Amino acid sequence: MTTWQMVWRLLRYRSGFLSLLLLGSLALYGLTVVPGVLARAIFNRLTDPTPVRLGLWTLVTLFIAAAVARQLIYCLFSLGSTVHRHLLVGLLRSNLLEQLFQQPGAQALPYSSGEAISRFRDDVGSVLSFIGSGFHLVSSAFQATIAAILMLRIDPLLTVVVFAPLVLVTVLINQSRQRIVQYRTANQVATGRVVGALGELFGAVQAIKVANAEPHVINYLHKLNTVRRQAAIKDRMLGELLDALSGNIAELGAGLILLFMAQQMRAGHFTVGDFALFVFFLPWASNLTNAVGWMLASQRQLGVSFDRLHVLLQGAPAETLVRHRPVYLTSEPPPLSPPAPASLPPLATCVATGLTYYYPETKRGIREINLHLQRGSFTVVTGRVGSGKTTLLRVLLGLLPKDAGAIRWNGELIADPATVFIPPQTAYTGQAPRLFSDSLRNNILLGLPSIQVDLTSAIHQAVLEQDVAQMPEGLATLVGPRGVRLSGGQVQRTADARMFVRTPELLVFDDLSSALDVETEQLLWARLFMAEDRPTCLVVSHRPDARRRADHIVVLKDGQVEDEGKLEELLARCTEMQQLWYSHPV
Repeated sequence: MTTWQMVWRLLRYRSGFLSLLLLGSLALYGLTVVPGVLARAIFNRLTDPTPVRLGLWTLVTLFIAAAVARQLIYCLFSLGSTVHRHLLVGLLRSNLLEQLFQQPGAQALPYSSGEAISRFRDDVGSVLSFIGSGFHLVSSAFQATIAAILMLRIDPLLTVVVFAPLVLVTVLINQSRQRIVQYRTANQVATGRVVGALGELFGAVQAIKVANAEPHVINYLHKLNTVRRQAAIKDRMLGELLDALSGNIAELGAGLILLFMAQQMRAGHFTVGDFALFVFFLPWASNLTNAVGWMLASQRQLGVSFDRLHVLLQGAPAETLVRHRPVYLTSEPPPLSPPAPASLPPLATCVATGLTYYYPETKRGIREINLHLQRGSFTVVTGRVGSGKTTLLRVLLGLLPKDAGAIRWNGELIADPATVFIPPQTAYTGQAPRLFSDSLRNNILLGLPSIQVDLTSAIHQAVLEQDVAQMPEGLATLVGPRGVRLSGGQVQRTADARMFVRTPELLVFDDLSSALDVETEQLLWARLFMAEDRPTCLVVSHRPDARRRADHIVVLKDGQVEDEGKLEELLARCTEMQQLWYSHPV
C-alpha cells in the first residue's frame, strides 16, 4: 500500500464519526465568514445608512450570536477530534502490538524495547499529526473558498493577488522535499537510539554499578544525545525556516495588498466596509498558505514514519498496520473468553527430529538435533555455556523459527510449534523470568480466573508457600517492576508457580540453578516426582541432583548432540559428560 492508501484506510475507520467531525470543522470555519460579512455591513451602515436594511444593533447582535455559536461548535469539535485521535492511536498501536505477539517469542522485536517504544510513540504521533493537519487544510480551504467568492465580487484582480503566495509556498516546499525526508529520518533514528539506550540502561543499573561503569555509560549516553541534538536541530530548523518563509511570504503579500486597497479607497472604488471585509479575510489566505506548506512537509515526513512502523511488522503486509478492529475508549472491552481447551490429546510422546537453527548474525546455533520425550519422563539437557541448550528449547517451543527439522506430538506433525507449545499443552520458564509490576497473585495467574485453578497447589509445588506466609500482604504483595522487591529465587519460583497453575502436559525449565539454591531445587524436584500424575519434564541443568534424577540426559557440544543416555552410561563413555560432571561436583 502507498502512503496515501494507508491514510485513506485510516480515514475510513469510524467513517460516520469522521463525517460528523468534518461537518463540524466546516461549520466552525464557515461561521468565521459571518463576522466578516457583518463587519462589512456595519461599517457600510455607519458610513452610508441606505445600503443596509438591518439596523446597527441588529447587526451587532448577530455578530455576537455568531461568535457564541462558533465557540460552542469549537468545544464540541475539540472533544470529538480528541476522541477520534485516540481511536486512531489505539487502532495503530493495537495492530502493531498484535503483530509483535504473532512473531516468534525470542525475535518479537527487531530493535531494543526503548527503540520500539519510540516508534510506538513518535511515529504513530506523526501519522496522527498529519491527519490533523489534513483537517486543518480542508477547513482552511473551505473557509478561503467562501472568502474568495465574496472578495471576487468586490475586486477580482485584488483577490487573485491575495492568494498568489500559495503558488510560491507550494513550489518552495516541493523543492525541499528530499531534504525534509533526510532530516526527519536522521532525527527519528537518533531519537530512537537514545530512547533505546535509556531503556537498556534502566534495566541494567545493577550490572553498571557492580562494574563501576557509570562514567563510561554517561559518556556513551552523552555521545548519543549529541548526535540526536544535532539531528533534531537540523530537522527543527528546516521546519521553522519553511514555516517562516511561507508565513513571511503571506504577510509580505498582505502588506502590499493593504497599500493597494488604500489607493483603491482614495479612488472611490472601495467602501470602508469593503476594506474591513478584505482586512478580515486576509489572514485566511495566510492560514491557507501555511496549511498547504505544513501539509506538504508533513506528507514527506509521513512516509518516513510509515516506513519505520512497517519495520516493526517484520514482513507482514503494510495494510496490517491500518486494519480495522474494535477500539474501546468509552466502554469496557468484552470479557476475556476462558482458556481454550487442549487442542491436542494428552501427551504420550513428543519427538523432534533434525532440529536446526542458525542465528542470522553469527551463523551459530543448533544442528540436526533429535529429541524423544516420553510421558512422565524427566529429560535433562546439559552442556557447556554456548553449546545450544537454550536455543534448543526455544526452537522446540517455537520461540525461534526452525530452519529445518520436524516436531511431532503423539506422532502428529506440528506445523507451527508456537501455537501448540503453550498452555495447556506446555509451560515454560526461561533463565530470566519476567514479572510485572503487579501483585504476586496476578503475576502467577496472568489473567486466569482464580476460581478455575488450584493456586495453593501451584504455590506448594513451586516451594513458595513459606515466602508467601512471611509477606505481610501475602499474595497481594506488589512485586515491583520486573519483580525487584523479590529475591532472585523468589522471582524464579513465582514463574514456576505460573507454570504449575496451568497444569500443562509438558513442563520446560531452562536452568533453575541460576537462581535457586541446591536444597530448594532438590525440594522442587522431589515434589514434582511425588505428584500422582507426574508431569513430563524437559530441563536444562548442570546440577548433579537433576542429572541423577534424569531418565535421559542429552549432552550438547557446539550445537550438536555429543552423546545421550543415562548418567552412569555417559560417565563411563562420554568425555564431555565426564568433564561437565567433575567440574560441578556438588
